[in-house]
Amino acid sequence: LHYRSSSEDATALADSLNTQRANSVKLLKGDLKEYQSIPQLVEQGIALFGQIDALINNASSFYPTDLKDVTEEIWEDLVGVNLKAPLYLTQALASELRQNKGCIINIVDIHGDRPLKDYSVYSIAKAGLIMFTKSMARELAPEIRVNGIAPGAIMWPEEQHYEGMHQEIISRTALKKEGNPQDIAETALFLIEHANYITGQIIAVDGGRTLSN
Repeated sequence: LHYRSSSEDATALADSLNTQRANSVKLLKGDLKEYQSIPQLVEQGIALFGQIDALINNASSFYPTDLKDVTEEIWEDLVGVNLKAPLYLTQALASELRQNKGCIINIVDIHGDRPLKDYSVYSIAKAGLIMFTKSMARELAPEIRVNGIAPGAIMWPEEQHYEGMHQEIISRTALKKEGNPQDIAETALFLIEHANYITGQIIAVDGGRTLSN
């Protein structure tokens, strides 16, 4: 379980999961925007359990970006975490995953296909991650499967700013309800354990959000 700075939350989650299944989770700390350190981070990860069979690229930055306010720092943050880090992690783990006939899951976003107003740089980064997923599925086949999961209304920032947007999107979702992290986890488990003939696909877990205009 990788984290950058949220050590208390990461430790609490690890403790909870290890209570359910002893020694099933170990923690790995690192800043994914320090790209030169990613190979060392990967080596540390392999050493924890002896091998890595699946990589889930889940780290993300998410905040609005008005066009007039976009800076190089904002661009590097949103594109760096959402797109560049998965690239370098994939590069560093390719040999290990080939050896283990493993798989990669990229957590993309439905807004990588349908841009979210006022979130242009984020949407651009996730669109790039969608194409990266499909490109790597071709590059790394046949040994490694690469797929993506595109969540809809699953988890939202706690700031009040997002409340109105949240309710509007739920109202435009076919199932008229918010999803939960378990929906994403079960989709990831399916792709890892039960999808030996699926690669290069993006699975939308969005309650039917993308069915509406």
